[in-house]
Amino acid sequence: MSENMEQPLSPSLPDDVIIDIVARVPRSYYPTLSLVSKSFRKLIASPTFYKRRSFLGITQHRIYAVLRNRKTRDDFSFYILHRKLKCSNRLVIVGSRTLHHMCSRGSYVLVGSKVYGFNDLHALSIDCTSHTSQPISDIPQLMTNKVANVIDKKIYLIGGSFLPDESGSREAWKNAVAVFDTETQSWECKLVKEDMHVGLGPFWSDSMVMEGKIYLKDYSHSNFFAYEPEERKWELMDKVLNYHKWVGACVVDDVLYYHDCFDMVLKAYDPKQRCWSVVNGLKDFLAVETAHSVRSEAVSYGEKKLALFFHKNNDGKEVMCCAEIALERRQGGEIWGHKESCDVVFEDGMFDMVKFVSVTV
Repeated sequence: MSENMEQPLSPSLPDDVIIDIVARVPRSYYPTLSLVSKSFRKLIASPTFYKRRSFLGITQHRIYAVLRNRKTRDDFSFYILHRKLKCSNRLVIVGSRTLHHMCSRGSYVLVGSKVYGFNDLHALSIDCTSHTSQPISDIPQLMTNKVANVIDKKIYLIGGSFLPDESGSREAWKNAVAVFDTETQSWECKLVKEDMHVGLGPFWSDSMVMEGKIYLKDYSHSNFFAYEPEERKWELMDKVLNYHKWVGACVVDDVLYYHDCFDMVLKAYDPKQRCWSVVNGLKDFLAVETAHSVRSEAVSYGEKKLALFFHKNNDGKEVMCCAEIALERRQGGEIWGHKESCDVVFEDGMFDMVKFVSVTV
């Protein structure tokens, strides 16, 4: 890698030594390091450098966010949760040009160190090591109100589309499943079986992957289904899982977590036990911090941890906060949470939360 550097990184040490030193520096310092010289800036932007970090076993979990401007509705920006001075977290803009093809119905999903975004027709990938984006082949058919999920490095897009009926003489509005293989960078259309429920979709409000299945629900919270990719079939979702109108949820160790804004608690669903529970240890914290929040988003964040994003009123101004919560299953099966930090990460209340993903780089 040092052979590709135009100038030495340091006059007193070999480049390979400097590279291994920089690889051990926390990523939050990289913006500062990139100002040292052109060579350092090129090093930090190099995908090969991150492969070296991975080889050395030095990786970090970073959260990226897609936010939408409320005023324009179609103006998106890409942010990274960045730890600044005094150890507080802040959402720092990466760039808006990377998302200029996205729309309000865009879906975003993580595979490896890349975030994939899909709107009705177009798609792109964002490399979180170099913060660059590139288009990928367009979705093979028009799909609206879709959701994206990942199983075994394949992206499953589920949405509404006009498809031929059984006779083939006319088209009808149905749900379709398109699959993008991130390793071959190619599409494959997989239509669902005809035994799917008549009232299914096509307007999905949330989806999640647990135990190799994709769980979906619509905006009315009246239709809940699970899609089995291996057998390409639909089935009714577990009635117990349907009991709560989970939204903005995440999965940690095959357990679904979501913040109930009405009850102001963090709830958990264990598919093995087929039961809901309230995460202990967070009641007082959530009652104070999320008292007036009407929406929140949870994202899996490292091992046995999640980050909870929510809006709150701070001295008469709407801000966005992020709480890092460590999770622990204790004897008897009870799940406990511990608030590690809670920061105001974004002070402009005119931006909506679209998607949060946790990337290991």
